[in-house]
Amino acid sequence: MKVVVQRVTSAKVTVGESLISSIGRGLCVLVGISRDDTPKDIEYIVRKILNVRFFEGENKKRWSHSVKDKQFEILCVSQFTLCHMLKGNKLDFHHAMGPKDSEAFYNEFLNALQKSYEPHLIKDGKFGEYMQVSIVNDGPVTLHLESPSTSKDKDSSQNLDDGEQVAGKIE
Repeated sequence: MKVVVQRVTSAKVTVGESLISSIGRGLCVLVGISRDDTPKDIEYIVRKILNVRFFEGENKKRWSHSVKDKQFEILCVSQFTLCHMLKGNKLDFHHAMGPKDSEAFYNEFLNALQKSYEPHLIKDGKFGEYMQVSIVNDGPVTLHLESPSTSKDKDSSQNLDDGEQVAGKIE
C-alpha cells in the first residue's frame, strides 16, 4: 500500500456539484492499493496514519502529537494512480489492484481505521468516481508512506525499530 498523507486545516471531496465528505483540521489521506497488498499492509498503514506525530503540542513543540492524540478528522480518498509506473512518458497501472478487488480492500482499510480510531472522525470519498479533492494544506506538510511489502528501495533507507523504512528524517 502507498499513501500520501497531508496535514490539513480543511478538506472536502465533491463529485460534480455534490459534496460527498468534508473535514476540518486533520489529515487527508490518498490511498493507493497494489495488487499484492494484504491485511498486514492495512495494519501497518493504519498504525502509521494514526500514530505518526504530524501536529504540534500545546507548548508549540513541533511533531509531538498524532491525529489520534488531537482527536482530529481523517478524510480518505482512494487513488489507484499512486501505484503507477512510467514507461517512457506513458503511465502504466498494472501494479494497481483491479477495481472489484480494490474496492473490497479499500473498505477493509476503512473498517480497520474506524476500529482503531473514532468512526465518526473517519470520512471518505466515493470509490471509483471522478472526484474533486480540495485541501488546505497546513504547513505545508505532506508525507508519502509505503507498507514494507511495497517498499522497493529498502537498501538505501534507514531502518527504524519497528521495521519501517524511511529515506529521510524530519527534524
